[in-house]
Amino acid sequence: MMKSGAAPKLRPAIGWGLALALAAMVTAPAIALAQTGPGTENGEWRYIGGSAWHTRYADLDEITAENFEELQPIWEWSGASFGAVSSRSTPIYVNGSLYTVMGPRRHVISLDPVTGETLWSYREPNTHRFEYSMRQDYGKGVAYAEIDGREVIYAVTPGFFLHAFDARSGQHLEDWGEPVQVEGFPGSGVVDLLADLVDGWGVWEEASMEFDAYEGIPLEMGYITNSSPPIVVNDVVVVGNSAEQGYQQSRIENIPGDILAYDARTGEHLWKFHVIPRPGEFGHDTWENDAWQWTGDVSSWAPMAADPELGLVYIVTNPPTIDYFAGFSPGANLFGTSIIALDVETGERRWHFQFVHHDVWNYDTSTAPILMDVTIDGEQVPIVAQATKQGFVYVLNRETGEPIWPIEERPVPESQIPEEQLSPTQPFPTRPAPFEMQGLPEDMVIDYTPELRQEALAILEDYEWGPIFNPPLHRDNDNGKRSAVWCPGDGGGTNINGPAAADPVGGIMYVTSQRACSAQLVIPGTERDAALEAPTGATPAAWVSGGSAGFSGPQELPIFKPPYSTITAIDMKTGEHLWQIPSGDTPDRIRDHPALQGVELPESTGAGRNVAMTATETLLLYQGEGSDGTPFLIGIDKMTGQEVGRVEVPTRTSYGMMSFEHDGHQYVMLLTTAGLTTFGLPGTPIPGEGGGH
Repeated sequence: MMKSGAAPKLRPAIGWGLALALAAMVTAPAIALAQTGPGTENGEWRYIGGSAWHTRYADLDEITAENFEELQPIWEWSGASFGAVSSRSTPIYVNGSLYTVMGPRRHVISLDPVTGETLWSYREPNTHRFEYSMRQDYGKGVAYAEIDGREVIYAVTPGFFLHAFDARSGQHLEDWGEPVQVEGFPGSGVVDLLADLVDGWGVWEEASMEFDAYEGIPLEMGYITNSSPPIVVNDVVVVGNSAEQGYQQSRIENIPGDILAYDARTGEHLWKFHVIPRPGEFGHDTWENDAWQWTGDVSSWAPMAADPELGLVYIVTNPPTIDYFAGFSPGANLFGTSIIALDVETGERRWHFQFVHHDVWNYDTSTAPILMDVTIDGEQVPIVAQATKQGFVYVLNRETGEPIWPIEERPVPESQIPEEQLSPTQPFPTRPAPFEMQGLPEDMVIDYTPELRQEALAILEDYEWGPIFNPPLHRDNDNGKRSAVWCPGDGGGTNINGPAAADPVGGIMYVTSQRACSAQLVIPGTERDAALEAPTGATPAAWVSGGSAGFSGPQELPIFKPPYSTITAIDMKTGEHLWQIPSGDTPDRIRDHPALQGVELPESTGAGRNVAMTATETLLLYQGEGSDGTPFLIGIDKMTGQEVGRVEVPTRTSYGMMSFEHDGHQYVMLLTTAGLTTFGLPGTPIPGEGGGH
């Protein structure tokens, strides 16, 4: 289950003076070697994560600690006319233009970076496949490539079609892809991803049905959509996907979220990687019955990262169907909750690592991996680092997949749910240390006052609680418990609304985390199935999620001690934590709580949410909140975690942020509720006012 091999010896922590001196010696050549990954040269932001390495790093220095609080809004763009609500898309900036997607129809949009003017937009014609998508407004962006001197934008829609546009005109490419037999679709420039996904899939082949591009596949077979953009690597467009949320599923059948690849020039389908291995393929033996034939998910709904020089694309995955119970699919279930390095030319697995075996905790890998070149024990090592809901950062050699520091298989609790057989062990990184509370140790239970602590312990008596990987528990269990509690929960640790960032020059990774536990009640599948309007699949599972068991702390306070949310800086050269700070101020609901009057609270507990972050040459930027919920853009000293300033912003940022340089000005862009807001220093042109340096 775990890849093993030689790993560098653990290094002791070194003093700050020596660390800074060493950093000074390596920074200049690192910059010269452009160790920031392809995509952020000349102030651009060509991938939703900045570079192909997904570091969310901008090599820009106009905005500094000294002038940070001079930042001001430059322009705001509203997606309201596109029906946008969540605004999760991080725009890319290429050759003087911004590109993104917006709203439930996943409109593809080009914007002027100086004025925010919409230059062109496209909306896909309606299909039933679109209408049923559960992730319509969750589009995270677009992909870009230069093909034979032509700029091309690639986008995937909720209906699961891949479009290719001329970046300047917004017109679909000629002689690209295959015509889609649905009224309103262009004659060229589109690929029907679903048609390629079901091709060769046993369930579909046995049904002998005619494919209907408007309808898609019947729900009893499964369901597929998309939320993250494709990535273009060496003229190959690689496409991921997403399934229905596992906690909303009640049936065991589904379609596997296989990875698809296309020729960026022609739209020709090049390869497909089976995320649930078929007979004769690596990992097939980790499915210990016939579930591989008819169950699915293992979708790659998080964004991807890539190393064009190695010719590898890095895919991270979801658990298999369904959340909280998988007794119908015994075994480790590759490639669920894993990272997979695929050869971009052939689609062959170069290596993999599974973060969770037989995942029943909804520990889907919800953010992109981060790539860096770092010096470890005097040797430059190409790494890939993945922050997870579990509170771990798994660090691997991105060429070979070998752990940089040992990762140990350790025993974990057994399931008490009938028919469920969990893996006896799970992988635990020995370094870096966890960035989040794991399990719920008794010494981490709230203790602001003795009375609150006693209330909390009384609440916990009704639940199974304890270590990380504490398994879900079913209703009417023999222990008489309401449910099990596991920490971090499926909403804790690093999650979709707080992607990690990095300074690849300094070799530092910044991880945002939310402290949260889960207490999902598992109930008979037929009971939940009867309450669903249009369930996916055909056969109700023996046990499924019955929703939250009503778990909460005393008097609506958190049941655990703060901090409730954090940012952790990790030196990836040593695996040591440099610093950890609460993200956001102590909320008024904590500060003003009647039970806490007269109690000395921490200076800051964190607001209790993951935060959007971007690293620059000078600062770490994040969107935090004041005690009353006022949203701020906050500047942080990258080496110490000390706040250097804050600027109020219109609304809370939904997912990510980015920074780019246009005409000599550094912009910071936030994703604000249903639109975009850009900030710049005085002298940055403001639409209608003119101006400049």
